[in-house]
Amino acid sequence: MGRRAGSARPDATPPPPELAEPVARFIEHLASERRQSPTTCRNYQRDLLRLASHLTDRQWSWAGLDSHGLRGYVAELSRQGLGGRSIARHLSSIRRFYDYLVREALVTDNPALGVRAPKAARRLPGVVDVDQLNDLLEPPPDDDPLTVRDRAMFELLYSSGLRVSELAGVNLGDIDLKQGEIRVVGKGDKQRLLPVGRKAREALATWLNLRTGLAREGEPAMFVSQRGGRLSVRSIQLRLERWGKHQGAAQRLYPHLLRHSFASHLLESSGDLRAVQELLGHADISTTQVYTHLDFQHLAKVYDQSHPRAQRRPRTDPEG
Repeated sequence: MGRRAGSARPDATPPPPELAEPVARFIEHLASERRQSPTTCRNYQRDLLRLASHLTDRQWSWAGLDSHGLRGYVAELSRQGLGGRSIARHLSSIRRFYDYLVREALVTDNPALGVRAPKAARRLPGVVDVDQLNDLLEPPPDDDPLTVRDRAMFELLYSSGLRVSELAGVNLGDIDLKQGEIRVVGKGDKQRLLPVGRKAREALATWLNLRTGLAREGEPAMFVSQRGGRLSVRSIQLRLERWGKHQGAAQRLYPHLLRHSFASHLLESSGDLRAVQELLGHADISTTQVYTHLDFQHLAKVYDQSHPRAQRRPRTDPEG
């Protein structure tokens, strides 16, 4: 049986009434006056009862918790395995609860105002191996118009590192196949001009020969659905996932995976972070720097596999 919703950890000390009752009144305030959802109320209750149990163990009151004591609690949450995002949520619950206690004149200040959660570990984006991508983007044997369209979309995603919203928004006039260029509108309505590779140009040219049989008259979108209108972001996501399954991909394919792969492979070959930033349309280079970590992971893997003294061999003599 799972833990009861809204309760503290199963090994926690139950808080006494002087700690539990203000939490109950606060949850009632959230539900009745603030119209918060039952799920939100349960999350607040769970977080606050966990802190109340911590205070009970130390024989502290709500008024007795200061910023120093709260930092100690944050450190304890981290030792218990909570990540930065979860701790930030706990602090948000505590901060709002103490705002309520101050208004109710139960405490004089809010100890959570100056306390920050540890930074959440940044998840590295996934990447598809170059050889695997080459296999995945090989043209299928059938010449069904939707299959031809899909390959053109996915070639363009990988060739130019587009966001899926940018791909869905591409119009016929945005691409110059002769010059090998595409103009896209990114975040903040910022335009950028990007190169289009040979394979993508070939796939797009094949698709354009078939597009007229599907597109409604006057439709400006480059990629259209069976009904003749612009293909939606969701449809592109579903078609790529389906393509990956059909082609025997080792992992689930999604548009951002091709964008990540574009950036990582380009950085791996060129080492030019600024150029990759411009191509991706990142306003801040710190956003692009995540790919340097990916590049280092690749280098470290090659080193471990290749260097004669890199690999650690297991010790056969436990006494040695």
